Amino acid sequence: MRTLVTGASSGIGAAVSVRIAESALSRGEAAHIAVCGNRSGPQQQRVVQQIQEMGGDAIALVGDLSDPAVPGRLVDEAAEKFGGLDALVANAGIADPGLLTNTSLQDWDAMFSVNVRSAWLLAKASHPHLAASQGAACFTSSMSGQQPHAGSGPYSPTKAALTLLAQTFALEWACDGIRVNVVSPGMTRTGMTDKVYLDPVIEKARTDIIPLGRIGDPLDIANVIEFLISPLAAYVTGQDVCVDGGFSKSILSHIPGRATSK
Repeated sequence: MRTLVTGASSGIGAAVSVRIAESALSRGEAAHIAVCGNRSGPQQQRVVQQIQEMGGDAIALVGDLSDPAVPGRLVDEAAEKFGGLDALVANAGIADPGLLTNTSLQDWDAMFSVNVRSAWLLAKASHPHLAASQGAACFTSSMSGQQPHAGSGPYSPTKAALTLLAQTFALEWACDGIRVNVVSPGMTRTGMTDKVYLDPVIEKARTDIIPLGRIGDPLDIANVIEFLISPLAAYVTGQDVCVDGGFSKSILSHIPGRATSK
């Protein structure tokens, strides 16, 4: 499984990289993973080392995805090293909460450049390789792309755009034998969100409104992404899978005076 994963130095991307390698090796396949990060550092190297220690092949690639020249370069480097690509996981994203009326043009463009444009450019550059291998792509969106999220600044609009971008690719690429899907995480404990969960009151309040009774772990998301790019999902394309412990479907349960499941 020759796979490029962006935003792979930590959090969901790191878990995805390791899970894909682990699964490929368990099927008796070679595992070649391009662990892409915004900058080089010990976190990225730990992911590479973990994959190598389990018997896989991993390389660290670095680039700022807000630069339009970087996505194509990352794909070219990975494909040259591995002799092609079987999967793309466009996972990198940034967030900057705030009111839309207070968002500057610069901040708006910065978030769209990473969260949407880079995924589009990664996919475009990956297309010939994925067509040759009859491969798959998965985009990491968010439950904030399924529902409007006041106070998230441009984040919610970028994730909604990302989801439709991926689903449009799914339709356009189906004739090439390429599958494209989306995973939309709910509340998940990552390096980006850890500071929120340091407050035990907030952590409990969030846990209490999730039907499965816990905050998500990056591995929860990684397991779904790995499935969607694997042979087990050979007839699945154009789907947006929300991995949120049931939270997004529980809104009616929070209406005062209504019966609940508890």
